[in-house]
Amino acid sequence: MKISFENPDKINGKLTLVVEDADFKDDVEKTLKQYRKRANVPGFRPGNAPMAMIKRQFGASVKMDAINKVVGDNISKYIKDNNIDMLGEPLPAEDQKPQDLDKPAPYTFVFDIAVAPEFKIELNGKNKIDYYNITVDDALIDKQVDMLASRAGKYVEAKEYQENDMLKGDLRELDENGNTKEGGITVEGASLMPSYIKDDEQKKLFDGAKLGDIITFNPRKAYADNDTEVSSLLKIERDKVNEHTGNFSYQITGINHFEKAEVNQDLFDNVFGKDEVKDEKAFRNRIADELKKQLATDSDFKFLQDVREYCEKKVGKLTFPDALLKRIMLANNKDKNQEFVDKNYEPSIKELTWHLIKNQLTEAHNIKVDDNDVKEAAKETARIQFAQYGMNNVPVEYIENYANELLKKQENLQAFVDRAVDVKLTAALKEAVKLNEKEISLDDFNKMMEPAK
Repeated sequence: MKISFENPDKINGKLTLVVEDADFKDDVEKTLKQYRKRANVPGFRPGNAPMAMIKRQFGASVKMDAINKVVGDNISKYIKDNNIDMLGEPLPAEDQKPQDLDKPAPYTFVFDIAVAPEFKIELNGKNKIDYYNITVDDALIDKQVDMLASRAGKYVEAKEYQENDMLKGDLRELDENGNTKEGGITVEGASLMPSYIKDDEQKKLFDGAKLGDIITFNPRKAYADNDTEVSSLLKIERDKVNEHTGNFSYQITGINHFEKAEVNQDLFDNVFGKDEVKDEKAFRNRIADELKKQLATDSDFKFLQDVREYCEKKVGKLTFPDALLKRIMLANNKDKNQEFVDKNYEPSIKELTWHLIKNQLTEAHNIKVDDNDVKEAAKETARIQFAQYGMNNVPVEYIENYANELLKKQENLQAFVDRAVDVKLTAALKEAVKLNEKEISLDDFNKMMEPAK
């Protein structure tokens, strides 16, 4: 086989392969012999059909498969042996001439190859990049304690309504005279939280309400014509809401007042495990430690974002084989059209630029990840998900099992690999560059991280 590669502008490559008979003949013969052994042709014993018959029936498809394989294998080998930084997959060249495989070899195949632009990025102590240390102060710890106490709180029975209480009562539709409407809607044990009522005038009707009181209000006005909320309260279909726009009576049969958990040993045990924390000072210190770990992850995320921005500015606008990459993008999204490609091309090039930069940085700092790193990334995700539900004391085996379940899903795997690379790369770059460390409150940090409007 003869292979040649042209790359005059460094980014648009053309790979030409001339396939000779000797490149695929042996594979074709071997495959046809296997077909013959398995063939069950009427009039012939199994495995004894004439080879000419086998060739007539299967020869063309076997030959095509063999040529496709030898072409694919040789493209991959050439790309690897010659260290060509290929983007996407090879595409048949637009000037490819039809090859008649019924005729004897040679056959010429031409492929367009998108080549990554050449550039050099290096980060060291001469590069100064911001790093934000999020302050864990008493105010932040107070918020966390309050949140944990709320999560561990519960509803208790009360006799008089206060803000955020939950009411239970009997709803009855009224007629224009204020009497219970004959054949109207009745809902017993209807739950209602006046705090969620949209209309201030309707909400005020519940101020100071007591057990047994009867409140007359208008659900349609109360929920500002939100048919979904009204239908949920009245237990009717949304398309029936317009038939019930009048007043309803609501007799309160229960008042549940939400009380946060007390900051005591029960709360300490609930959050961190039995007797892990013995007093409020230790509880707050433990919360501070947990917050520092979580916020360090946020700081690292912001740092890597700033590294990206710094590198993109340093590298400048790279030149890509735009026309070819758009063809590749269209080929990879067969259910989309050219409009989709035109709309998404520039964002994809921005991501591709960062991908190429990150590849150089990982190679420069010898970043490698193994199965354990990927597993740790999955476990980190598991811990975060449990923490979102206030579960900070999840046993190790639960974390392990959940991480294993996440890893079973193939669609998750690349994200965990990327996360493992980011963790190691961030650690390496924090050592390599000069950090411009800044103290910042969590509120200010969150404001800084809000997307630009």
